[in-house]
Amino acid sequence: MKNRPAAFLLLAASLLLGIPSALAASCTMQGSLTPTDRAALLATSNSLATAVQAGNTDAVYATLLPAIRSDWDSIRSVILSAHPLFVGGTLRWRTMYLLDASDQKSAQDTEFFCTNPESTLTVTVNLQNLPPGRYALVMGDALHSPLDGQLAMILADSQGWKLGGLYAREGALDGRDGVAYWKQARAAADTTDNWSAWFSYDVARWLLLPVNFLTSPNLQKLEAEQQRVSPPAKSLPLMLSLTPSGNGSSWQLTAVHLDTSLHSADLALTYDGSGTTDPAAARTEAVNVMTALLRIHPGLRKNFHGLWAYAQKNGTQTFAIELPMDQIPQ
Repeated sequence: MKNRPAAFLLLAASLLLGIPSALAASCTMQGSLTPTDRAALLATSNSLATAVQAGNTDAVYATLLPAIRSDWDSIRSVILSAHPLFVGGTLRWRTMYLLDASDQKSAQDTEFFCTNPESTLTVTVNLQNLPPGRYALVMGDALHSPLDGQLAMILADSQGWKLGGLYAREGALDGRDGVAYWKQARAAADTTDNWSAWFSYDVARWLLLPVNFLTSPNLQKLEAEQQRVSPPAKSLPLMLSLTPSGNGSSWQLTAVHLDTSLHSADLALTYDGSGTTDPAAARTEAVNVMTALLRIHPGLRKNFHGLWAYAQKNGTQTFAIELPMDQIPQ
C-alpha cells in the first residue's frame, strides 16, 4: 500500500532508530548542561524554530549539516508541510539532551542513557550508524496552537551547531492530546473493544513524543498496556460484506493503520477492490467497505474522526477516499 505522507519528519543522515551497540557514549540532560552549551543550543534552536515556523527555507539551509545537503529537497518540503502545526502557537522548549559520542572510533549504532540528577528518570535515545561527535536532541511544543505542534531537532556540533535532523508532528488531534487518547484506549480495552483500544494507543503514542527513537518510562508503560490488547492485525485479512450472510458483494480487508495526514485521528483501510474505473462506482464500493467495517467494529465510529479507504487491484491502488464518521452510512 502506498501510505499517505505522515505528519512527522525524519530527515537526518543515518540518524534513525536502530539497534544500540555503542558503549562510548554519554548523555547530559538539560538541567546539567554547562551555561556555554545551553546558550549555544538555545541560540541555534531558537533561530531554526523561527525559520521553520515562518517557512523560511533559506535560513534553515544555512545551518544544515553538510553531510545531509543532498536531502535538501525533502527537507524543504518537510519545512513547508510543518507550518500548519505551529500556526497561532508560541514555541517553548520542552527539553534538551546533549549526546556525546566523541570517543567512538567509527560510525555505529549508539544508545544514550539520559538520567536526571536525582536518578529517578532515565530516557533512552537510540541513533543508528552515528559518526563520532557531539550531538543534541532538542524538543519543544507550540503552546496554544490548535494542533499543539511538536518540534524536535537533532543538532550536530560541527564548527558550531548544525541541523542534522528535523521532526514535527501534532500534539493534539481533534482537540484532544495524547493523555486523552490514552484514557480512551484504556476505556475501550475495558470493554474488549480491541480495535478502538489498539489504535487509540497508537494515537496516544503519536501525540506524546515527536520522535520514534526515544524511549521513556511513560512510553514503556503505554506500550506494555497496548500489548495486553489483541492487535487488529491478527484479524487480517478480513472479509467484509454489507449482508450478515456474506451473500452479495464482499471485499477482503488487508491492512489498517493510523493516518494523521489531515491532522485528524483517521484510520486507513486497504482492501482488494473490484478494479472498476468508474469514479462513482469506485466511491460507492469504498463507502460500502467503510460501512461494513464499522458494523463489525462500531466503537471505531465514536472513537475516531474518520476513515480512509484505499482500493487495490493486482497490487495497484485504484481509488482512495476519506470520509468523516458522520458521513459514513450506518
